Amino acid sequence: MPQDAPKNLKKKRNRELRAYFREVARNEGFFAAIGRTLRYFRRRHGSRRGRYWPAASVLATQRAANFEGWPRLSILVPVYNPQPRYFEEMLASVQKQTYPGWQLCIADASDDAATYQAMAEQYADERIVYQQVPNEGIAANTNRAAAAATGQYLLLLDHDDVLSPDALYEMAENIIRTKAGFLYSDEALFTDDVMLPTAGHFKPDYSPQYLLNVNYIAHLVAIRRDIFTKLGGLRSECDGAQDHDLFLRVLEETGGAEHIRKVLYYWRQHPQSTSTGVDAKPYVADAAKKAIADHLERTGVRGRVVDGLFPSTYKVDYDIRGLPLVSVIIPNNEHIADLDRCIRTLYAKTSHRHFEVLVVENGSKTVDTFNYYQKLTATYPECKVLVYEEQEDFNFSKVCNFGRRHARGEYLLFLNNDTEVINNGWMGEMLQLCQLDDVGAVGAMLYYPDDTIQHAGVITGLGGYAGHSHKYARRGASGYMFRAACVQEVSAVTGAAMMVRRRAFDDVGGFDEGFAVAYNDVDFCLRLREKGWWVLFTPYAELYHYESKSRGSDEEGPAKARFEAEQQLLLGRYGDALRHDAFYSPWLTSDREDFTESDAPPVID
Repeated sequence: MPQDAPKNLKKKRNRELRAYFREVARNEGFFAAIGRTLRYFRRRHGSRRGRYWPAASVLATQRAANFEGWPRLSILVPVYNPQPRYFEEMLASVQKQTYPGWQLCIADASDDAATYQAMAEQYADERIVYQQVPNEGIAANTNRAAAAATGQYLLLLDHDDVLSPDALYEMAENIIRTKAGFLYSDEALFTDDVMLPTAGHFKPDYSPQYLLNVNYIAHLVAIRRDIFTKLGGLRSECDGAQDHDLFLRVLEETGGAEHIRKVLYYWRQHPQSTSTGVDAKPYVADAAKKAIADHLERTGVRGRVVDGLFPSTYKVDYDIRGLPLVSVIIPNNEHIADLDRCIRTLYAKTSHRHFEVLVVENGSKTVDTFNYYQKLTATYPECKVLVYEEQEDFNFSKVCNFGRRHARGEYLLFLNNDTEVINNGWMGEMLQLCQLDDVGAVGAMLYYPDDTIQHAGVITGLGGYAGHSHKYARRGASGYMFRAACVQEVSAVTGAAMMVRRRAFDDVGGFDEGFAVAYNDVDFCLRLREKGWWVLFTPYAELYHYESKSRGSDEEGPAKARFEAEQQLLLGRYGDALRHDAFYSPWLTSDREDFTESDAPPVID
């Protein structure tokens, strides 16, 4: 990274914050802007005590509820030599649940099991089922606990962790409402006091590719007992990643999972816990790769599991089927230096060689530009220049749709002329994902020239409309819950470097030409999602993006008016749904792209 990158990043962020303050002051008033500023500093420096703990009034309502006909929940706890205090806190968190329909099934393989049995028996609660078992590993011992379970749903709880007092109520209520066979919640990390969590894990809704890259589901989960039994429970050969393996197998049965956007589980951090990283248990990585590889084999997907960019993350290198043609569509107006850099790096650094390049000329006037086009096509025979003459003002959507009509490829790769390819495998990385069933579009990792992130997927609702995930984070950062370092489902990706399955492009009718410059890619991806196509982001396709040099500025004059009109078009089409991104938690701020927590707990039904 250049030496001045941190300084430039700070200046860039300060400019953004000043602009945001001015916008809020203009739209909502000076005092509203001051209020948001104070909340920003409180979020950064204020107390986190009890931040995720449910309010007492909510718990009182739950205690008074009529639970007739609600499911019984059996909690499975394999035990092996925990600190007695930790075990006691686990027991207490179950016994204090506001939902009474539970059963606690303990399988204890501790060296001094009598100590823990005595602690359990102190509660004199018939809902606690305790058994001493031989130490056959966490999977086998969890299965022993499951054998004693009588509930319709099974929940997994570690012997040193803590449940929120409303955890079982929330699970049961969601089971009644959704009838889901598999549910999971958010969680928080803590060291000693659950009222002082060190971090919250606010997860996306069901995200199957993300789960192959990292076990983001973790805790708390509820699985219908008949599904668990049908699958034979946990597998000992995956001890260390037995839950990851189980989740993949359960999802093969259910086809999806229900996400409860509340912290129901408190995961204790100590040297022997995987909450502190897989260095505590180095065999976890091998077990996780086996779990993922077995999943691929069972589902008939051809690929190879390798280590990811960070410990506890993984990557599937999918086989590319056949030799598909990729049509690279590059809109251009003048700016031949930018275009030349884009084309040169495209040809020099693309290992997937079966592609064509379609430069869509749009309104250039200079002789130099057309002379360059002649040299370009002479140098690269697979490159064609298409002249689009049907408009006066630049319209990205019309230009891209025009390029599609001339493309021969089964896959379309829309690429800005101000991009620069970084890694040789970039196109293949996007193509292998775009070939997966139900994947409509794949976006790339884009960097600013100062090696900070410009795009790692699009989050709808940021700033009221949409924004780029992890914008301005440093290149090589893992991001929030490894989300800058993992293949994952997103609501949208930028059209600056986006590969689209041609059939999916045609399925939604291409880009909406009402979005001339802004939000055309967001609208396009949201329409793909409405049709049932997945949209993916991959950090393994890397490019620099010299951001919109050919467009000019949206800050003033007619460009600003057009930009605001397209904002309103997007908002008018999607309304409140725009502010509820399935892959971004309401516990996280909508004011910034860095996944910091919101300044106030959200209201979640």
